[in-house]
Amino acid sequence: MRLAVIVTPRAARTRVERLDPATLRVAVTSPPHGGQANRAVARAVADYLKVPPSRVRIVHGQTGRHKILEITGGAS
Repeated sequence: MRLAVIVTPRAARTRVERLDPATLRVAVTSPPHGGQANRAVARAVADYLKVPPSRVRIVHGQTGRHKILEITGGAS
């Protein structure tokens, strides 16, 4: 499954909000430097979908706020 994600780095708290069936808004406390925000986004989405973080991969948008994530196996 692929999901579009809109990311807000350096938020006050980490949260995930479903905007529609294929789009999430994810706020993370991590800064965007050194991939910290990307790792935090993958963890937050994995927790939200109840899958291991290893099953969440960013396939597009490594350096932008708009990303496409691919979730393999067991996502709801």
